[in-house]
Amino acid sequence: MKSRGSQAKIDYERLVEGDRVHSSVYTDPEIFADEIDRIFHRGWVFVGHTGEIPTPGDFRLKRIGLIPIIMVRDQASEVRLLLNRCRHRGATVCQVERGNARSFRCSYHGWTYRLDGSLTGVPYPAGYGEGFERDRMGLTPVARMGIYRGFVFGNLSPTGDTLEQHLGKVREYIDLFVDRTPGSELMIDAGVQKYRYDANWKLQVENSLDGYHPPFVHQSVMAAAHDDTPDSPNSPKLIDKPDESPGPSIARTADLGGGHVTLTQMVPVSQAGNVNFLIFPNLAVVGIQLRVINPVSVDRTEVDILPTILRGAPEGVNAARLREHEGFFGPGGMGSPDDTEVFERLQMGYTATFDPCTFIGRGRNRERHEADGVIVGDLTDEVPARGIWRHWLAVMSDGKRLTPIAGSRPIRSRRATAAR
Repeated sequence: MKSRGSQAKIDYERLVEGDRVHSSVYTDPEIFADEIDRIFHRGWVFVGHTGEIPTPGDFRLKRIGLIPIIMVRDQASEVRLLLNRCRHRGATVCQVERGNARSFRCSYHGWTYRLDGSLTGVPYPAGYGEGFERDRMGLTPVARMGIYRGFVFGNLSPTGDTLEQHLGKVREYIDLFVDRTPGSELMIDAGVQKYRYDANWKLQVENSLDGYHPPFVHQSVMAAAHDDTPDSPNSPKLIDKPDESPGPSIARTADLGGGHVTLTQMVPVSQAGNVNFLIFPNLAVVGIQLRVINPVSVDRTEVDILPTILRGAPEGVNAARLREHEGFFGPGGMGSPDDTEVFERLQMGYTATFDPCTFIGRGRNRERHEADGVIVGDLTDEVPARGIWRHWLAVMSDGKRLTPIAGSRPIRSRRATAAR
C-alpha cells in the first residue's frame, strides 16, 4: 500500500487490502469527513432504545453522526426522531439530556414545537405575512426511522436499503439478546455511563468484538478471574501458550456480512451463554450493555453505555448484574480504562508515516466459510476485524455509493488536534 499523498480523491481500495489496513484511516481528517458523510449521514445508524422513553413526553438527546437529534415519545405514544434544530434560525430547541416535556421551545426567538415536531407557537405572527406556511415549519424529522425489538435506528437518507436489509443476519442475535431470559422483560432504565477518549471511533468498534486482547490488556483482571474460574477460555494461560486457541467448541467469532460481527462464548449459538455482537456502524452489545459509539472528530470519540436490567427477574438478580457490570466497565472498574489507554497509544502509533500498514491476519488461514455466507473463526481470531473492514471498504469505495441527502453538502471536519 502507498499513502495517498496529495491525491484529490481517496483511493480506498489501496488503503484496505485483505489483512492490511493503512494507518491513515484512523488519522486523516478527510477520511473521517467522508465516513461521516457516507456511513453516518447516508446509512442506518443506531440511535437508542424505546425503553429509554417509556411514557409520553419522555425524551433523550441523541446524535446521528454529527447531527443533534431528539428521540421522543409524543402525545400519542409514538416514537419520533427529530432534528434538534429550530426551523427559524437554527438554534437547538432542547439542551437537557433527558427528561419529560410537553413541548420544545427555542430560547432565541420563542418558536415552540409539539412533541411530534409540529410548530405550535410563533411570537408576533403578523410579521410573517399571509404566505407563511406554519404546517411546513415543524422540526425536521429524520428521513427514515425503524424499530426492531425496541432498538431504534435512524437514516438521514430517504432512499436506500431498508432496515431489514441493513440488519440482515444480526437480527437473530438481537432476538437472542432480548429473549435469553424467559419470563423477564429487558429494561433500559438503569442510567447511562459515558466516557470519551482521544482516538478514532473505529478503535472502539474493533475492540468491542476482539477476543484476542483480554489476556493482555486486562491481564490483572483475567488473573483475578482465573483464581475462581481456572478453565475460563480467557484465562492468562493463553499468555504463556499463545498458540493454544480455545477452539470452536468453546467460543467463536463470526462475520455475518454488512459489517455486523459476533463473538459468542459457546456454540451452537442458540445455546450461547454470552453473546456479543456489533451492529455496524455504532452499536456493540457486550454482556448486559448497549455500547453506543459516537464519532466526534478523527481523534475524538464519545461512548454511551446503557446497562440493561430485567423486569420480573428474581430479587437480587438486577443488583448482581449491575455490580458485575460496574466492576469491569464502570468509572471505577478494571476494564474500560485499560481499553481507552490502549486506544490512545494506538492513535499515537498511527501517526507514523513510515511503514504505516497494520496487520489483521490472525486466523485467516483457518477461518471457515459456512453455507449461508457467514465466516467463522476461533475466539482469538481477527475474523470480526476483517468483517468490519470488508464492509467499510464497500461503503467507502466507489463500488457502493449511497444516495445523497437532498440538499446536502459535504461535511468537513476540523483538523486533527495536536498530539498531547
